[in-house]
Amino acid sequence: MTSPQPLRFGTAWYPEQWPEERWEADLQLMEAAHMNVVRVAEFAWSTMEPSEGHFDFTWLDHAITLAAKHHIAVVLGTPTAAPPAWLTTKYPETLRVDEDGKRAEHGNRQHFSFTSPRYRELSARIALEMAKHFGHNPNVIGWQLDNELAAPSFDPSAKQQFHLWLQHRYGTIAELNRRWATAYWSQTYDNFDEIPVHAKGENPALLLDWKRFATDTWVDYMANQINVIRPNIAPGQFITTNTMHWFQGFDHYVLHRSLDIAAWDDYYPDGHLDPVVNAVQHDLVRGFKQKNFWVMETQPGFVNWGAINTILPPGVTREMAWQAVGHGADAVLYWQWRSALNGQEEYHGTLLGADGTPVPIYAELQKTGAEFEQASKALAGTSLHASVAVLQSYDSHWAIDFQKHSQKFDYEEQFTDLYRALQPLAQNIDILSPDADLTGYKVVFAPSLNVISDATAKNLLAYVQRGGHLVLGPRSGMKNGDNALQPERQPGPLAAALGGHVAQYYALDKPVEITGPLGSGSAAIWAEELSPTAPDAKVLMTYADSAGWLAGKPAAIEHGFGKGSITYIGATLDAGLMKAAVTSSLSEAEVHPILPGLPADVELMDRSSAQGAVWIFINHGSAAQHVETHRDGTELLSGKSGQSIELPPHGVAVYQLARRP
Repeated sequence: MTSPQPLRFGTAWYPEQWPEERWEADLQLMEAAHMNVVRVAEFAWSTMEPSEGHFDFTWLDHAITLAAKHHIAVVLGTPTAAPPAWLTTKYPETLRVDEDGKRAEHGNRQHFSFTSPRYRELSARIALEMAKHFGHNPNVIGWQLDNELAAPSFDPSAKQQFHLWLQHRYGTIAELNRRWATAYWSQTYDNFDEIPVHAKGENPALLLDWKRFATDTWVDYMANQINVIRPNIAPGQFITTNTMHWFQGFDHYVLHRSLDIAAWDDYYPDGHLDPVVNAVQHDLVRGFKQKNFWVMETQPGFVNWGAINTILPPGVTREMAWQAVGHGADAVLYWQWRSALNGQEEYHGTLLGADGTPVPIYAELQKTGAEFEQASKALAGTSLHASVAVLQSYDSHWAIDFQKHSQKFDYEEQFTDLYRALQPLAQNIDILSPDADLTGYKVVFAPSLNVISDATAKNLLAYVQRGGHLVLGPRSGMKNGDNALQPERQPGPLAAALGGHVAQYYALDKPVEITGPLGSGSAAIWAEELSPTAPDAKVLMTYADSAGWLAGKPAAIEHGFGKGSITYIGATLDAGLMKAAVTSSLSEAEVHPILPGLPADVELMDRSSAQGAVWIFINHGSAAQHVETHRDGTELLSGKSGQSIELPPHGVAVYQLARRP
């Protein structure tokens, strides 16, 4: 049985950009900052294969060997995000074409077509050569495929493959016409080749299928490399890729099925950390595999690609690192180590300046690295365990973005507003796909679950029948799996279990007042008039007398179904009313905070295993805070024991609970 792995702390290192005689100095500084991992080679295709079919890994062998001397492990990146000039010159058909028909040129990155057969062939070859050469190197612990998968292509190959994908999905053009309702505006097609290929301004069914096609294409793009890497590497080497904030180009749940762990890149270009937004992102990524993850990139202070690239205040870079760990990260890496002397990201934050000496942020990260070392043993093998889940649906996100009805209705904001109310009360939260196994969760929230397929409806109804509490938000159940309006009123296939439905939905141009047993407040952006149909359906909120045509109409209802219940909240609630609604749902399900009574700015994250628990506290505020833990324990960063901790502004405490006798 292998022992749990330590926390990893490191950076992205590009030895190919610097003379080899410089490498030792870099690695010495990394080791002094308590770094134990580097990511290398993800942009080094032209150095590893300087001409077609001629591979040179000598320099990379030296770099990995030297890193091992300094106790630094390596994650190898396949370099397919940045093809070399010889490739794009000889094979121009590998270049991506945008939706307006413009073909990309060399000189940037991500300028390849994700459907190009030739590009797949050349990508698999470099990945295979790397795997055969490094697959059993004991200092290589994992592989990152490509880098920040992003832009699809609209080249002839993509169009052909999309048409074949549609034919496979629907079987006949008649079935596609039926499910897409193409009689509307004479969109009826006689064959699959007639179907346009666009990502906007088309039939909603086409738009959703394009996203699904892009997802399947990226999965296949990953498989093209996985299939040659996996058989040639040691069993202990993991395979992952790095994703981005709320990126909507593909369904991440589907993509991660073939990967060993999830990893993402955590950036705040404006320099103002919103800890709730960041917490949502970490929990979202943890949910891709429902296990611990990596932060493969984060900013050392600032970036270069925002409107105003403000630096994070002192201590906040450290705060971000510990928040990542608190939400399940087993590794935090910084992009990048040293400023490149040229290139598109010259101004991006680094740990070393262009002269090769530390910049001010280095000291903060050196302290963070030392703390990771101190806490690593206690955190090894621990993970988060939640009794509350929130469902995040890419289909629903896409469908709402295609047809917002109100430009103010933002899926991500709706989701985050719920999380902001929920997190202080539940503390540990899982974010999951609507098709995930929901067994064991006391409450499941589903904000704006716009698309509910037959399979999703079956999963949710089974959860409620077994005794679960499902809380739906506005716009839920409007669409079926084809992005078509449900023939039943909202929430579609869940309406019978709800004992009611949405009579009408409204985009609001000004707030309306809401009142009821949960308290009073207001709704802005969106309001739905609910109609109970079951005699035992309970009205939780109504629109106030001042709400015009909505006055007296139900805004939220609840109904028992099987051993559980369904609640439908049909309006975008203000913060106070959202908190009241969340509190009621959690109380009904007997969900309580891990540690109640925390100050408003203090976040608690609980990581545990069979061996014990570690509470990570972060003070996100600008005033010092005192916390009573009511449990014996030791604060690992200071070594102090007791039942209380002191948190300075933006302070961190890693509190290992004493084992109960």
